[in-house]
Amino acid sequence: MTPRRAMPACALAAVIAAAGLAAPAASQEITLWSHWAAEQPKRQFIEEAIRRFEAAHPGVTVRATWYEKNALYAALRTALRAGQGPDVFYAEPDQVEYVQNGFLLDLSQGIDWANVEPWAREIWTHGGRPYGLPLEAWTVELYVNTRLLSELGWPMPANLQFTHGQLLEIVRKARERNIVPISAGVGDRPFPGAFLTHETLLMRLGRVDYGRLLKGEIRWDDPRVVESLRAVRALVEARAFPPGVATLQLGQSHVYFHTNPGTVFFPMGSWYTSRAFNPPDQGGQPADFPLGILRMPAPENAACPKCRTIAVGGSYVINAGTRHPDAAKAFLNAFTTPEMGALWLQNVMVQTGIKADLGMVTGPRAGYFRDLAAANEGSEYFFGIPLQILQGRARDTFTQVVNTAFISGQVTVEEVVRQMNAAMGAR
Repeated sequence: MTPRRAMPACALAAVIAAAGLAAPAASQEITLWSHWAAEQPKRQFIEEAIRRFEAAHPGVTVRATWYEKNALYAALRTALRAGQGPDVFYAEPDQVEYVQNGFLLDLSQGIDWANVEPWAREIWTHGGRPYGLPLEAWTVELYVNTRLLSELGWPMPANLQFTHGQLLEIVRKARERNIVPISAGVGDRPFPGAFLTHETLLMRLGRVDYGRLLKGEIRWDDPRVVESLRAVRALVEARAFPPGVATLQLGQSHVYFHTNPGTVFFPMGSWYTSRAFNPPDQGGQPADFPLGILRMPAPENAACPKCRTIAVGGSYVINAGTRHPDAAKAFLNAFTTPEMGALWLQNVMVQTGIKADLGMVTGPRAGYFRDLAAANEGSEYFFGIPLQILQGRARDTFTQVVNTAFISGQVTVEEVVRQMNAAMGAR
C-alpha cells in the first residue's frame, strides 16, 4: 500500500476555504513586564486576569515577568530605547517621558472606556488622547496602630481626624516613651516623604489655590504656605520621623510601622494593603495588628479640612512598537469590567480607576474597606500628587527638597520656600 503524502499547506487552506471554514488563528504571545513582584494581592489579581483572558482568547498567551519598581524602570529604559521591550508594561501617569518619546500606543480606540472612571482616564490623557489603563487609584491616608495610640492616652477621634496641634502632642508623648511616632521611608521613592506636607498645603489652601501653587501661580512665600510648612517643621523638630528616614526604603517603612520597632502613625497611600496584607513572613502585618485609618491631620485655619488627594498609580500601557496591538488591547479590556473592578477591590483592598460597585466587596477584609470608606466619606478630592503635576526642575526640586531634605531635618522652612520659588520660576 502506497503511503499517502501530506497535503500541502496551500491546498489545505483551499479545502478549508471551500468548505466555508475559518482557518485557525496563529498563536500569539503577549509579553507583560510588571511591578508588584513582592505585592502578592496585586500579583495574584493580575495572574487571575491573565487566566481569564487566555481562556476567552484561545491561541493567545500572556507571558508575565515580575519586577520591583526600580529594576523594572531600568530594564524598560534600556529596552525601549533599543526599539524593543514588552508588548504591555506597568507605568504611572507622571512618566510623561514615555509619551513624549513616542513609546506608547494611543488607546483612543479599542478600549472599553465606558467602564473606566472619567477622572482616571483624564489623568492618562495627553494631547486629547489616552495612553494608559488606570488600574490602581489611591488616596493618602493616615494609618494608625490603635493599641499604641490608646496606650498614649488618645482615643481615635470621632471625626477620624486630628488637628496638627493634637498630632504634635501625641508625637511628643510618644517620644517621652521612646516610641518613634511616625514611620516614613524615602530611600527608594520620590514621594512618601511629602505626603504630610502636600496634604497640609491642600487643606490649608483649598483645592483651587493649591492647584495654583503647583502651577506656579501662587508663590511659596505666601503666608498660608509658610504657615503650613512650619506646622510640618514642628513635627520634624519633635523627632516625629525615624532616624535615617532619608535612606529607609518604602518596604522597610511598612515593617517599621507594624512590626519592628512599631510606630503610632504611618502616612501612606491606600495601596498600603498590597504589602500589609501579605503573610507576615513576606513582610505583611501581624494577623492581630490593630489597624485604624484616619484622615491626614488638619492644619489651623484650614480652608478645606476634608480635602484630600486621590491619584492614579499602577497602570498598564502598550508599547507603540508591539507586533500585537489588537491582542494587547484585548488584554487591557480584560480588566475593564465591573466584575474585575470588584475583584480588584475585594482582593487588593485599594481603589481603582475601573468602575466597580463597593457593595460587591465581601470576605474577611471587607471590614478594612468599610473603614477606608468611612475615612473618605465627605472628602473633597484633588486629583494627582505633586509629582504627577510638576515638571522639570520644579519636580526635581520638590523630590529632593520637600520629599527628602525637609522631612529629614536637613533644610529649614525658609530654604524650602527659597528653593521652590526658584524652581517654579517665581518672581
